Amino acid sequence: MHSKSVKILELNFERGWRGGERQTMYTMSGFKDAGLNVELLCRKNYPLQKKANEKGFKTHSFTSIFGVLFFLIFKGSRYDVLHAQSSHILTYAILSKPFHRAKIIFTRRVDFVPHGKMTLFKYKLTDQVIAISNAIKGILTDFGAKDVRLISSAIIAKKLDRLRAEQILREAGIHSSLHLIGTTAALVQHKDPFTMIEAIRKLAAVRRDFVFLHFGTGELEQQMRDKIEEYGLGDVYKLMGFYENVEDIFSVLDIFTMSSEQEGLGSSVLDAFMYRVPVVSTNAGGLSDLVQGGRAVSCEIHQPEQLAAGIQSLLEEPARRESVARRAFVYTTERHSLSCITQSYLELLYEMGAGIDLSCLEKSLPHMSATQACKI
Repeated sequence: MHSKSVKILELNFERGWRGGERQTMYTMSGFKDAGLNVELLCRKNYPLQKKANEKGFKTHSFTSIFGVLFFLIFKGSRYDVLHAQSSHILTYAILSKPFHRAKIIFTRRVDFVPHGKMTLFKYKLTDQVIAISNAIKGILTDFGAKDVRLISSAIIAKKLDRLRAEQILREAGIHSSLHLIGTTAALVQHKDPFTMIEAIRKLAAVRRDFVFLHFGTGELEQQMRDKIEEYGLGDVYKLMGFYENVEDIFSVLDIFTMSSEQEGLGSSVLDAFMYRVPVVSTNAGGLSDLVQGGRAVSCEIHQPEQLAAGIQSLLEEPARRESVARRAFVYTTERHSLSCITQSYLELLYEMGAGIDLSCLEKSLPHMSATQACKI
C-alpha cells in the first residue's frame, strides 16, 4: 500500500480549544503535508470542528458519544489507523475495535496518574501508546503500559500582531515603560496560581517597575482576586481573562513564567521559546524536558522564592535574558518543528505496518531516522 492511500482518522471529542486540540490540528496538517488521507471525528459545533473545516479537512461530528460509537462500528473499517487524542475517546475506539479492526494509536498529553484495571486493559488493547514527555512516559510505564513511545508536541510560529498586543495593554491601562512579565495559564489548581501570586508578592517587595499579566480563566478566579487584594498587588498583578490568539502577547513580553505543579509538557513554554521570550518555570512533569540545558530558569514546584529570584535575575541581566532565549529558540526549531514531529509519527506508522512508504521519511530527514533527529 502506498502511503498516499493510507487513511487516518483523528479522534478528539473535547469541547474546548486547548493544547490538545491545537496539537490535533498540527498532527492533521503534518499528515496531510506527508500525503496521507486524514479526517477528523469530533464534537459537533465546537471550536475544533470549526477550525478543521476552515483548514479544509473532512470532519465527522456528533453531539453525543453514541453517534461516535455508531460511526466507529459501521464506518471505522474505512480507516487504516485511528488516532485517539484523549483517554475518553480512546475508550470508544477500543470498544468498537472488533468491528473496525483498524490499528489504534493513543497520544497521552496529561501527567495525571491513571487508575483502574479497566484503564490498563484499554491501554493493552491499544496498538501503540504515545507519551508527549518523559514524565508521562514514566507514569504510564509504572502503571503497566508496555512499550510506550515518546513523541513530543509540535509548535508552529505564526506572525504576531504587536499592534493588537499594545492595544490590549492600553485597554488595561498598562504603561509601556514597565517591564512586562506574563503567563498564559488556566486559573486551576494544577497550574498552582497561588504560588505565582506569592512569587510576584516577593518580587514586588524589592521592585515595582513591572506588571504581571495573567491570561486565562478558571474556577479559582475569585480566590485569586481576593488574595491579590489582600496583598495590595492590584497595581502589579493583572488578571487579564481569556483572549483569542493570546500568542500575540509574546510580542511585548520581557519574561514568561509558569508555576505549574503538574504539567504534561507545557506548550505555553514552547510558545515562549519559539517567540524568543526568556522563561522562568517550574520543572513539573513534562516541563522538565523543556527547561533543562540552560533553556530557561528552572525552579522546583511550590517555591515562590525561586520563581521571584529567577525573574529578578533575568530583569537584572539582559545578556542572560538573550542567552536563555536564543538557546531555547534553537532547541525548539530543531526538536519541535512540525516536520520533525510528523516524521516521528510516520516512522512509528511504518514500524506498525500501516502502509507508510519509507520515502515519506526521507524527504526531510534523509540521513537519520526521525527518532534520532527528534529525541528530547
